[in-house]
Amino acid sequence: MKKHIAFVSMPAAGHVNPTLPLVAELLRRGHRVSYAVGHGMAPAAKSAGAELVELPTELPKPGRGSLSERMGVLLDFFCEDLRASIPVLRQRFAADPPDAICTDMMTPHGRMIAEELGVPAIVLMPSMASNEHFSILEAAPPGEEFPAELFTEMTNRIGQVAGELGVRPVLPFQAQSGDLNLVFLPREFQLAGETFDERYRFIGPLLGERDQQPWQPRDPHAPLLYIALGTAFNDRPDFYRMCLSAFGDSRWQVAMSIGHDVEAGEIGPVPDNVEVRASFPQPAVLRHASAFVSHTGMNSTMESLHAAVPLVAVPQMPEQAINAARVQELGLGRHLDPEAVTAEVLRAAVEDVAADESIRANLENMRRIVRSSGGAAAGAEALENHLA
Repeated sequence: MKKHIAFVSMPAAGHVNPTLPLVAELLRRGHRVSYAVGHGMAPAAKSAGAELVELPTELPKPGRGSLSERMGVLLDFFCEDLRASIPVLRQRFAADPPDAICTDMMTPHGRMIAEELGVPAIVLMPSMASNEHFSILEAAPPGEEFPAELFTEMTNRIGQVAGELGVRPVLPFQAQSGDLNLVFLPREFQLAGETFDERYRFIGPLLGERDQQPWQPRDPHAPLLYIALGTAFNDRPDFYRMCLSAFGDSRWQVAMSIGHDVEAGEIGPVPDNVEVRASFPQPAVLRHASAFVSHTGMNSTMESLHAAVPLVAVPQMPEQAINAARVQELGLGRHLDPEAVTAEVLRAAVEDVAADESIRANLENMRRIVRSSGGAAAGAEALENHLA
């Protein structure tokens, strides 16, 4: 029996993009899919074929402040997103109820509405999953932890907004599983992976059509280094200047993404061996790369492992630091301290990972695991079986 399945997500590329191949697979199987998301990612959801439910929210730019200041901007967004989105979701789904709601782990109002409607909540986890035995909030390496006071404030503020709206509060990052949890990484990369039961399906990364985008390096004979800090915490002209100092006029051909908030003039003269853009088609670039200097957001990490490209991790927030530490633990690259990294340290780390045969062997093994995790088909099948 065909179902109406609703998706609810925060309007961030790292949260929406992994879900789009699952949307396409569900549509291919004849299900009806609606997608509720803020207008920044609305075109992407619509292009996947979903019926759009546009939410009146937009992800803010974190800016160049301290970690606590940047995380505080996100907390403000969570509260505003909850307050603005619940009335829209209530109105839309009261008239057109879904059979299940697939909700991003960082989008608590998806679970709140599912509970209010009495339909199953399927939690989508594009980063490390949490359960009763493992919490991502406690896993960050020393010195890169989540600010503790932030989560006290988050509990209080989201609880207050939920009370105003008459829903039970649910927190982002909360170790509270849904009826089914789809995790977009392999169990082998998940910390404490052995503690996750049958409620959690580790389906690996979902690249979909993004894996088919064309791109060719300028010089097919020079080794390619890709540099990118993702789509959220990337307002770092100082870091990009360091990269130019480290790799300008070197043996490397460099493709460097600087995001949409940094002006090209802020990073100074660009050497001939470096191509700078606001963004690149990342999976396509990684097909050619010999090393990846990355913030190690989970999507970027999985895309790098999918292509077996060694990582040099310079995380920009605690969640990314957890991934970076895991990359180093599994012998897939190096984790650098973002506060202590220099051009010399960065250059040495890139040369090291590119030449390390043990890292190469570990990457080949992880690529096999990543590519055999099941992807969109496994996710759709798990969802269908759960609803049957």
